[in-house]
Amino acid sequence: MTEKSKKWLRFRLATVLGFFLILLIALISRAFQLQIMSGEALKSIADKQHTRKLALHTERGTIIDRNGQKLAATILVDSVYADPSEIGDPGRISEKLSSALYVKKKNVMSKLSRSRNFCWIARQISPEQAKQIGALNLKGVHLMREPKRFYPHKELASHLIGFSGFDSSGLEGLELEYDSFLKNVPGKALWRKDARGNRLYQKGHRGGIRAVGASSLILTIDSKIQYIVETELKMAVRKADARGGTVIVMDPRTGGVLAMANMPQFNPNAFSRYSHDAFRNRAVTDVFDPGSIFKPFLAAAALEEGIVEENDVIDCENGSYKVGNVTINEAQLEKFKNLTVREVLKYSSNIGSTKIAERLGKEKYFDYIKKFGFGAKTGIDLPGEVRGILRNCDRWNDVDLATIAFGQGISVTAIQLIAGISAIANHGVLMKPHVVKGMIDKDGEVLQEFKPAVVRRVVSPVTAERISSIMAEVVEDGTGKRARMDDVAIAGKTGTSQKFDFSEGKYSSEKIVASFVGFLPAENPCMSIFVMLDEPKAQKWGGEAAAPVFKRISEQILRRFNRDIELREVVADERADRMEIVRASAYEGMSLEMEQDRSVIPDFRGMSVRKVLKISREIGIDVEISGTGWAVSQKPESGFPKEGYQPVHVVFGKGF
Repeated sequence: MTEKSKKWLRFRLATVLGFFLILLIALISRAFQLQIMSGEALKSIADKQHTRKLALHTERGTIIDRNGQKLAATILVDSVYADPSEIGDPGRISEKLSSALYVKKKNVMSKLSRSRNFCWIARQISPEQAKQIGALNLKGVHLMREPKRFYPHKELASHLIGFSGFDSSGLEGLELEYDSFLKNVPGKALWRKDARGNRLYQKGHRGGIRAVGASSLILTIDSKIQYIVETELKMAVRKADARGGTVIVMDPRTGGVLAMANMPQFNPNAFSRYSHDAFRNRAVTDVFDPGSIFKPFLAAAALEEGIVEENDVIDCENGSYKVGNVTINEAQLEKFKNLTVREVLKYSSNIGSTKIAERLGKEKYFDYIKKFGFGAKTGIDLPGEVRGILRNCDRWNDVDLATIAFGQGISVTAIQLIAGISAIANHGVLMKPHVVKGMIDKDGEVLQEFKPAVVRRVVSPVTAERISSIMAEVVEDGTGKRARMDDVAIAGKTGTSQKFDFSEGKYSSEKIVASFVGFLPAENPCMSIFVMLDEPKAQKWGGEAAAPVFKRISEQILRRFNRDIELREVVADERADRMEIVRASAYEGMSLEMEQDRSVIPDFRGMSVRKVLKISREIGIDVEISGTGWAVSQKPESGFPKEGYQPVHVVFGKGF
């Protein structure tokens, strides 16, 4: 081989080697770019091409009453979905599905035609339907497990609890108000596809993730009291042929709502069957003119300001009194001449109330109305609360002052009214109403506790006691006699108010609101109750329609709890009003209990002999008992140190 040939060969070899070296470098560079520099981006693209994701809504936290009863829980049920790309004969599949699911064939066909790879056919079906779908073994049709909200007591407390939708979001009531706490982070169901687009999954995939971060709510509501309230309210609405009604039961010392009911009801398990109007919690969303149940607030303001005394005599003008160009008459056309201030409330005199308001003056009266919480939201932890209607006193004329004195020309909510009357029961202190006591995690550990909150002092304890005494006379021998009980002193007030007819532009003589509000026992209240019937036709007066409902509810509550309700376990020391959440599993039952100071003598008044003996044994107190019935007095009084003040002499009698 010549030297020239050798040079040419070396050149060619060098060229080939250089080419392959450049190619190798290019391949390595490309591989580096693909694997290292663009690896994550390409992996993401590949996942999108080969993986499909479906958002799965997880379980919501449980809603529990104060005794551990579940009012809202989550169960796992089947939903039906389809992959239209796998379905060869949509018509045949649609016919079989429509028969099993009780839906129209054209609706199934429409869903199958709108999607290429995935569509829901039916959500949250019954176990029987799921069994039928599984037995059909249809190609391209599959079942998936989803969480479904379940309300075991159906209509019970439906307006309070509300409901959540298919997407596990709260839509009404507490489900809406505490949605961010009850709702868990959604999970995802995943499946992959091969190069030909075939799915790689197991038929009958059971998707769904149990809640790990959702909170459970513990309510102040007592489901037993709630049941009593709803049963009695339903009967009263039917008997009075009323349009509807509302009842609220509250602990005046804490503001905790023990029951809240509206009629008519709805079943949250089937909320789609009802109109949106059926979901409204009228206890917080609807306003009405209170009528005569507003008179205790006027009397409290006048007594607090020293404008009148209880035994001051007021000329009630024989049933007719002219203010401006309007004649004020008594509600039932009764004619009173001279009445004391106590008797003005006892017999519910409109003219007597008008004259008290005239002495008080519109500015001071307006201030006390605001102090009692009217014209502003109470702040209760429920959605949809309204402020009511209270015009500024600058816009009042003499007629306005007169009518507002007996509860016309001002509109309030049921929750405002019971909160205001509870302030009188609570020695003049207004508490913030609430329905949630606290939140726990899935292991029962306390996440947050909501303690009773004082809004303000409205009147002095002396004034509150004087009003309570007057309200007790209203029940004993006044317009509220039908609420009277033999062995428990009741303080209450009746109300009958006309509804404003907007079509006529005046107050209606036919459409009225009958109501009763009160608390018991009158001297040491542990429970406030408000009863309202909307547009009763058979019984149109508060004393006839609403007062007996108050009585029946009170009697059943006392009977159900054997007269030793936890509500009565109070010590004079205000530390007893602080309640703590007992840490226990939300799925094994929760309870709320009073924290009782064992170093002081408790308040035995209102308890049975058996209950007094039980409490005294538990906290190590010697007692001496005299009489029968219910404890009416004790020496020493509650709040004294246990050491050095024994034995405690407890006297029992017929009434509290």
